[in-house]
Amino acid sequence: MNALATSLQTYFTAFARTQRDLSSNTIASYRDTWRMLLKHLTATLGVPTERVDFDTLTATNVTGFLDHLEHDRGNNAKTRNTRLTAIRAVLSRALPDHPEHAATITQVLAIPPKRATRPVIEFLTAEEVDALLAAPDHQTWTGRRDYALLAMAVQTGLRISEICALTLNDIHLGAGPQVTCTGKGRRQRSTPLTRTTVNTMKHYLAERAARPGTAMFCGPHGQALSRDALEHRLAKHLDTARTTCSSLVGKHVTMHTLRHTTAMNLLAGGVDIAVIALWLGHADTHSTDAYLHADMA
Repeated sequence: MNALATSLQTYFTAFARTQRDLSSNTIASYRDTWRMLLKHLTATLGVPTERVDFDTLTATNVTGFLDHLEHDRGNNAKTRNTRLTAIRAVLSRALPDHPEHAATITQVLAIPPKRATRPVIEFLTAEEVDALLAAPDHQTWTGRRDYALLAMAVQTGLRISEICALTLNDIHLGAGPQVTCTGKGRRQRSTPLTRTTVNTMKHYLAERAARPGTAMFCGPHGQALSRDALEHRLAKHLDTARTTCSSLVGKHVTMHTLRHTTAMNLLAGGVDIAVIALWLGHADTHSTDAYLHADMA
């Protein structure tokens, strides 16, 4: 095992969780970055993966990988910068233990992030939301589940990872109905539910009780739905909704678009931007300010 392999194993098996206490999502993101980086170096340099070491991780090679993400994989500047952060995290931890590679490592650490243009916020109009919610087939279990899932997503603005992680214990439909989740930075928050969402969830959960597991939105065997499964179900219902709502044609809609829709609905309802930040689980209002610009546009 070479020095890089040892550093990677130490970082992901011990340091990231026990010393940095990084979240599972962050660790998974960092791991995927290094997996892609190692595969890229192996393919472009013709070096077996087990022989990739610190001397292979030159600033030129790492920059080439970042350019590959943008030009070949179609990633935007924000994703590129996120991958660079993952590379830096491991190398920063390895530097004190491997001073013999200090020159190579510090050159990679000096790679600047790329300036990212603020993307146009995509959200759904009221008519588009109605068309989307009308798309699931209520004659089937999956259709009724998807309707409840989409209705909650549009009303609460939960992140896709938060929706996937919801359990039956996270929802309260009595007085002061709310759903509780753990978001970025392990920040816990409770989001109020409207009367319409409460009624939808009551009907859904009554049927959900006959299935195993504790995941709120589950598969046929009670297992939690994955992020890919949620995006797949959304894409399926969008195809149906586009047949009745022409404005959805050509519109790129993801689960995160539903989160933007929640924010824009709150803003249109006169809710203060600071309250919207708390509602969405933002650490501060800087991320939420983007909705003000979208509203003015």
